[in-house]
Amino acid sequence: MATLQTIRSKGPLLVVVIGLALFAFIAGDAWKVLQPHQGKQDVGEVNGKTLTAQEYQKMVDEYAEVIKLTQGVNSLNDDQLTQVKDQVWQSYVNNQLIEAEAAKLGLTVSKAELQAIIDEGTHPLLMQTPFRNPQTGAFDKDMLKKFLVDYANLSSSQMPAQYVEYYQKMGAFWNFIEKTLAQSALAEKYQNLMAKSLISNPVSAEDAFASRTEQTDVILAAVPYNSISDSTITVSNEDIKELYSKRKATFEQPIETRNIKFIDVLVTPSDADRQEVLNEVTEYANQLGDVADMSTFIRSTGSVVPFSEVVVNKTVLPNDIAARLDSVSMNEVYGPYYNQADDSYNAFRILSKQTAPDSIQYRQIQVYADTEAKTKTLADSIFTALKGGADFAEVAKKYGQTGESTWLTARNYEGAALDADNAKYINTLINSDVKALSNLSIGQANVILQVMNKKAMANKYKVAVIKRPVEFSKETYNKAYNEFSQFVAQNTTLDQIEANAEENGYRLLERADFRSAEHQVGGVKGTREALKWIFAAKEGEVSPLYECGENDHLMVVALEKINPAGYRNINLVADMLRSEIIKNKKAEKIMAELKGADINAAKNFANAVSDSVKHITFAAPAYVSITRASEPALGAYASKTEVNKTTAPIKGNAGVYVMQVINKEKSTETFDAKTEENNLSNMSGRYASSFVNDLYKKANVKDDRYLYF
Repeated sequence: MATLQTIRSKGPLLVVVIGLALFAFIAGDAWKVLQPHQGKQDVGEVNGKTLTAQEYQKMVDEYAEVIKLTQGVNSLNDDQLTQVKDQVWQSYVNNQLIEAEAAKLGLTVSKAELQAIIDEGTHPLLMQTPFRNPQTGAFDKDMLKKFLVDYANLSSSQMPAQYVEYYQKMGAFWNFIEKTLAQSALAEKYQNLMAKSLISNPVSAEDAFASRTEQTDVILAAVPYNSISDSTITVSNEDIKELYSKRKATFEQPIETRNIKFIDVLVTPSDADRQEVLNEVTEYANQLGDVADMSTFIRSTGSVVPFSEVVVNKTVLPNDIAARLDSVSMNEVYGPYYNQADDSYNAFRILSKQTAPDSIQYRQIQVYADTEAKTKTLADSIFTALKGGADFAEVAKKYGQTGESTWLTARNYEGAALDADNAKYINTLINSDVKALSNLSIGQANVILQVMNKKAMANKYKVAVIKRPVEFSKETYNKAYNEFSQFVAQNTTLDQIEANAEENGYRLLERADFRSAEHQVGGVKGTREALKWIFAAKEGEVSPLYECGENDHLMVVALEKINPAGYRNINLVADMLRSEIIKNKKAEKIMAELKGADINAAKNFANAVSDSVKHITFAAPAYVSITRASEPALGAYASKTEVNKTTAPIKGNAGVYVMQVINKEKSTETFDAKTEENNLSNMSGRYASSFVNDLYKKANVKDDRYLYF
């Protein structure tokens, strides 16, 4: 119990209000229960090892709970859940790749090594836990040990249910941290092994230092490629085939992709829909001045801003409401009015305004007995003792709590949906005098509260807000659906859709190299069925009509082309190759004409431009403002050309260059062989981290998550 109180009062991940963010596993936040799918329920495969949908779901749930715990939230939105799923998959794949290689080499992470990492306490992952010293912010291994001892001796029959639930969640959280630490340590071992195979030496250290500190100033003339018309350059099929053969390795495609064309119809409100919302908000605004139960009334209006019984900063309210508060009288009903920013009709009434703290320091004793009556009797006894002068901390310890004070900030509760007990709890803290004691009945327990300090007093408001976004009606949706459904029924081939979409008021969109891991078609939510269709369809097929988005999109998809895994077909990259060949032929032509020219002759060449560039080094590409291009080749030529000498024509990214070196100098930095060698070793380590890409290519990774998630 003592450890729980310490964590609750000091841990930054924990919320101080009873029932306010106990980090419950909320079934509604999880993804839909997996339904039986024809065949195997495997979501992926790495090195021949399959991952079932159930195993993947378990990992996703585990990581989702960690995210909710660390962020102090009770649920994740759709975008966050999608990100969690991708992170879990990527982590699983990387761990499988590394574990397979580590097993071949005999690399392991022992329990002793893992404990050493925990004892050292400097790993970034440990800093994301609540087991931190409240004074220094550093990881506190003793705090962790105490929690683990208390958790091992947890007696669910002698503790309130919320305490037991909290301990269980913290236990699961630590298990995740411990497992991730072990995986991270194994990956670091393997990466270090790769990095150590790339060693530095004194010669390379000197060369790296010179390339970074020796600077060259030049004057140059450039003939841009765009000074020659593309139409004057002939590119044959043989030219394209030859360059494709040289560059083929760069066109490898590790996974199958598909080229699609689709129509996405966004259903929008009609003028009649807008008028209907305005009429409803007007009616509600007329009633807003005389309401007994404001919370129930605001809920009945369909407002997207819930009513709070707790005063809040104006910054918590929507911007259009906050901007009008100071110009509206107390209890005056303002509105209805239209807000273009969120396409809504609005009305509001200020119920109260007061000066309240943004930070409250308080301490508490939670009282819980077998029955409600016994709880009340015990709480009254404790309250009376404290009022009579009993020491708060000593009384708290008697009931397994520390009685230490903690701070509650407005951001912990402002903007949150608070139930009656939470609102009562917070209002008591806000309105109590410093040092005053309160005895609150909260659910089946009682809480003895004492406010110790208040800071950052600010003007705060209790506002009843009616905010109704303009939404389309059922009639409007049906009209859009029927019209689009008729179009889809009459245009059953890709050719027909391409020919008739614009005439019927629809825009045909296209997307090349669409991947199954993208989750959404055209960035529209709720398109998983369309995605599944895309990767089951044949070229030229047209999908059925899909209702998607947030029930506000209609979509039809046509599969144009399947791009299988392997090397991309030459026809798909021909345009890119042709552009490169044109540039190369322009470079050859210009270089031949500039051959033997000095800097003055190069400046006078047709279409030439000139400039001076200072401080060119071998280590970094030079930026040439007259061609607006980064040119790595110039650094190499500048470093090897003597002062007052002119280079031969140089092929660059944006044109052909002729340079004359006018000055060379070295920086004042002193050469330190050890430092340079360390820098090279660190660079090698970064290069070594790319080994996962090579392992991925060999592991025959299959990602079929789109079939289930």
